[in-house]
Formats: sequence, C-alpha cells, structure tokens
Amino acid sequence: MKNITDHRPFLPNYSYLCPMKLLRRIWDLYYDGFRSMTLGRTLWAIILVKLFIMFFILKLFFFPNYIKEHAHEGEEAEFVGEQLKVEN
Repeated sequence: MKNITDHRPFLPNYSYLCPMKLLRRIWDLYYDGFRSMTLGRTLWAIILVKLFIMFFILKLFFFPNYIKEHAHEGEEAEFVGEQLKVEN
C-alpha cells in the first residue's frame, strides 16, 4: 500500500530515450523481423544479387574509366575541364 504522506510528483521514466537503448531497440526490431521472415529472405537475396550485378558486373564491362584512358597522370582535372568546354 502506498504511503499517504508521500507527495512526490509523478516523474515519467524517459530511460527509453537514451541513445544506446534506442539503437538497441531499433536493432532488436529489425533483427526479430528478419529472423522471422520466410519469403522475405528469398526476396532480399534476389534484390542483393541484382544490386551486385548492376553495380559491379555491369560497371566492369560497360562503363570503362574514360578519364584514366585519355588523360595523363595528374592532369585529370584539366582534361575534364577541356572536355566540358569543347562544343560538339
């Protein structure tokens, strides 16, 4: 039973706003969500494979380093400036 003479005001507990506790709660939310996935894991795996193909494989074969091939070492900035000034 509560003491009647205790007149301290109610102070809410804001410990959940502590940055480390907040980060831990966010981590737990995502960890539990991904752990309980079944179809979602397969979809995330497909997305990650597609991103790998788009950014690494395609870049190697279809997007050569044009500046490195046409500019001399140390003069890359001048080369880009000249290319921007040239009218086609």
